[in-house]
This record gives sequence, C-alpha cells and structure tokens, in this order.
Amino acid sequence: MNVLGIETSCDETGVAVYSTESGLVADALHSQVDLHAVYGGVVPEIASRDHIRRLLPLVQQVLTDAGIEQPDAIAYTAGPGLAGALMVGSGLANGLGLAWDCPVIPVHHMEGHLLAPMLEDEPPEFPFLALLVSGGHSMLIAVSGLGEYELLGTTLDDAVGEAFDKSAKLLGLGYPGGPALAALAEDGDDNAYAFPRPMLNRPGFDFSFSGLKTAVMLEVRKAEQAGELEARKADLAASFQRAAVDTLVGRTLQAAKHEGLERIVIAGGVGANRLLRAEMKARFTGQVYYPRMAYCTDNGAMIAVAGALRLNDARQADEIRATARWALDTLARPAAAG
Repeated sequence: MNVLGIETSCDETGVAVYSTESGLVADALHSQVDLHAVYGGVVPEIASRDHIRRLLPLVQQVLTDAGIEQPDAIAYTAGPGLAGALMVGSGLANGLGLAWDCPVIPVHHMEGHLLAPMLEDEPPEFPFLALLVSGGHSMLIAVSGLGEYELLGTTLDDAVGEAFDKSAKLLGLGYPGGPALAALAEDGDDNAYAFPRPMLNRPGFDFSFSGLKTAVMLEVRKAEQAGELEARKADLAASFQRAAVDTLVGRTLQAAKHEGLERIVIAGGVGANRLLRAEMKARFTGQVYYPRMAYCTDNGAMIAVAGALRLNDARQADEIRATARWALDTLARPAAAG
C-alpha cells in the first residue's frame, strides 16, 4: 500500500509517499526559514499562509515522482504544533481523502520523529530508549512497542533546541540559531567556560536548560563590557554546546541503565547535532540509532512511515483535527487487524 504523508506542524511543509512493500518512494520538503528569519522566529500566521501556498503543489510533485495517481491512505500531522499550520495539513488531508475515497490517519508529530529511524536500512528493534530533542521538546521515553510509551523525563523549562536558539541570539547569530551556533562551535575551545551541566546529579531523568542559558548570558555580558565578545564567540558557542550535549548524554545513559535498555534512538531537530551523535556513540556500550540528517528536522517521510505502521488506525475522512498540545504517552497501540 502507498501512504501519502503530510507534515505542516510548524515552518516546514513536508510531503512523502511511503510504500509498505518497497519503503520510501518519494519525498519533498519546503522550508520557510527565509520567511521567518527577518523576525528572528516563527510567525504562526505567515507559516499557515505559506503552507496553503506550498502544500498542494508538493503533493502533486511527490505523486508524480512516485508514479501513482493517488495513494491508498493519507497520513497527516494532527498535533502537536501550531494550530493554524496543523489545520492546513489536516484540512487538505481530509479533503483529499473524501475526493479520493481513501482513509486518513492522524499522526502524532513526535511519534513521527520517534519512528523516523524506521526509514533506514537497519531500523531499531523494540524495545529502546528514545531521546527526542527539538526546539519544543526534550524527552526521554521508554519505548516497548508501537504506541507503548513511558515518559521517563522531560524539560522543566526550556527545551534544548530553544536553549540553542536563545544562546545563538545572545551571540548575535542568525536564525535558525541552533545550526549556526553548532557551526561556530567548531572553531572554539569547549573547555574555555565552565558552564553548568544541569540536573545530572539529581534523581529522576528530567532536564533543565534555563540555568545554562543564563550562564551564557552572563558571560556574554562580561565579554561585551570588556570589548572581547567578537573574539570570544566561538569559545562561548563551543562551551555551551559541550555543556548541553554532556547533559543530554549523561541523562540518557542514566535512564538507559535504569531501564536496562541496550538500544537508544536519538531523534528530532537537535538529533542532527554532530557532537551529540559522536558522544552518544562513544559513551554508550549498546546500539545507537538515528535518522539521516535530512529526516531529523520536520519532514513528510516520518509522517508517512508512522501512518504506514498505523494503517489499522485509518478512518474515514470526516473532520479537521488539529491538536496544538498532545502528550505522546497518551497514545495507544495500533488497533488490531480486522
């Protein structure tokens, strides 16, 4: 069966076709980075309007690339995300479902990220520990199977991607800040500043990054007052990145040991960070999985494969579903085959 995946949760318009027989057969992505860069962050109304403009042409493109006239089912991101942006994808998915008389599958955005490694040639087997890290989420989840998720820890304040972006803004870097900071960090000394590794010595598996961000802010101010900020930017970026990665890896290793899990999945936009990948692989004795770089950020392929794995949850197109807040651990296992 061919599943069309539609992703419009924030500022990327992603569309893909996934075949249950042959895997990913076509995908396309449009990024809105240039539209939002002038504002220093995502503007929801602009995001929604651009999704409207881009989505249908991308659907037509991937269907042509896949060599099909219409899919057997349509998976779409139903949440969490920006309500207006979600409504664009949901509205088109349900409209096409009615027009083509094919079922639709509402997909949880973070489950899409969690399952993105399933697109690779050697996907992880259940059970595993998932580290989901992005601009809006920092979560550790024990995954026993599809829809069997136990939230072990989350962020108490800023998500790690948000901390990257805010620290990048303090350093005067462009939008999106995370990749710009990581690039600058390559030229710096990651031991130049002794930034904190929050929560590592506390019980549980929650994260906190507001204190780390504040520490960066204070050092930036000192450098500005001394007229040395430009010369110190790379060291500040490298030291921040090292502290953030040490925190993520340390917490993840603690959780894996506690749960007795020998497989770790890293997913979400921050999962593309090269230092995070290298450190996790070097320090974990088990297996580490992550999607290729192109599928770390939001994309239609992850929604298509998630939909393919939840074909038994397909329903008749009947409503526009857009759930801005939706806890991952409220999901259930897929329905049994009829």
